[in-house]
Amino acid sequence: MVPATESADRIRELLERNLREVFGEDDDKRRLAAVNELWAEDGILYVPPGAIAGHEAISKFAGDLRARHPNYVYTPQGQRQVLHNAGRVAWGSGPRGALPSYTGWDVIIVREGRIAALYVFLDETSEEFRRSRRATS
Repeated sequence: MVPATESADRIRELLERNLREVFGEDDDKRRLAAVNELWAEDGILYVPPGAIAGHEAISKFAGDLRARHPNYVYTPQGQRQVLHNAGRVAWGSGPRGALPSYTGWDVIIVREGRIAALYVFLDETSEEFRRSRRATS
């Protein structure tokens, strides 16, 4: 067996902080600083519209998403799970205190304590999923 090389606690921390400090952050400078701290230099974000590489591009994507839903918050749903160098968390997004308008999963691959890849899965029943599908068609 290959021993785990990443700390389970660090992977859980990355899942939580990325949701809050990258995708939940309104301020461009703070969001980019969080990406610089949490993401590997060559990290890639995989979202329904396509793959996004580079800290500035990842921060811009998250900022553009915030601009479409400025009053939404991301709320983890259930426990963050870790397997070897990967982790996942289910989340909901919607106005604070309301039921989520859309839901999904974040799955990260961690290398040397930083996010090397994030795969964002939107639940297919949401309008956000349908909107993202129209954008790629």
